[in-house]
Amino acid sequence: MDKPLTECALKLLDEEYTLDDYKGLVPRWCTGCGDNAILAAVQRLCRDEQLPPEKTVFVSGIGCSSRFPHYMHTYGFHGLHGRAMPVAEGIKMRRPDLNVFVITGDGDCCSIGTAHWIHAIRYNMNITVLMHDNGIYGLTKNQASPTSPLGITSRTTPGGTYLEPINPVSVSLGIRNVSFVAQAVDWIPEMLHDIIAEAFHHKGFSFVRILQRCPEFLDHRFDDWVQEPDWMLLLHHENGVRISPDLAKIYRNQEQHDPSDRNRAREIASTNHPMPVGVLYRDPGMPCYEDLRKPDRLYTPDIVKAAIEEEFDKFTIHPTGHPTG
Repeated sequence: MDKPLTECALKLLDEEYTLDDYKGLVPRWCTGCGDNAILAAVQRLCRDEQLPPEKTVFVSGIGCSSRFPHYMHTYGFHGLHGRAMPVAEGIKMRRPDLNVFVITGDGDCCSIGTAHWIHAIRYNMNITVLMHDNGIYGLTKNQASPTSPLGITSRTTPGGTYLEPINPVSVSLGIRNVSFVAQAVDWIPEMLHDIIAEAFHHKGFSFVRILQRCPEFLDHRFDDWVQEPDWMLLLHHENGVRISPDLAKIYRNQEQHDPSDRNRAREIASTNHPMPVGVLYRDPGMPCYEDLRKPDRLYTPDIVKAAIEEEFDKFTIHPTGHPTG
């Protein structure tokens, strides 16, 4: 016997999403790649927040990290190199009800995508951006990126890089309309999850730089920071992230940093010894572009269908042979 409709409806309301509900294809990243830790943190966030998969979108460009949408059982858009930001902005403008994430890499964001990144900060749309930064072009097999350390050899710099690397956090903090900047590392999973959660809950453009290890081409880059807890600086505040007692026993180098202090945030961002981890800056009062340019009405499926049919009707051929329009 069929169940009553009300019983079915109540069952739907009682259902909870599990981690498996957010798992897409099996990841093809290298063993030990930091992208795996980021994927786990994001899937946990989706589970904790009970984000409906059909209301969640991951947009990426090109690179190892940009395969991320394939590994999430949500909507996704795997776009062109450096073009994830404008795609995500277009989605958010027309569908502000969706949870929109951008997954980008150091080359994707800080090289070919730099102009889009800078202006996306200016627009301050309600989007969560996770920049995976391993300091190398991994997908195309070992070319120096804008964040590569000074002096490293690669296929494009056999004699070593000559320029100091760009600091994505410092750059972001220099943009006038910046509203949220944080830094995380893949080897402290507890704080990685908490920082991404803070970014998601912030209303505005949330930029999170995640330092992540590449076991194939820069396998020892972060060894000192991984092996020496005192080389890390954990930032905590009631308006940022909190440090658990267990984590505090390992990482004793801490600072109570107020994320509203932009000048101090810039000072902290300017060094990597110790390496700062936490929320550096947030301004919840910065207006979002989609609110400033909010349309008079939402473009529901019925409205879109009616508009398309109205256009088609202009070219309908009647039995008399005359179009209607």
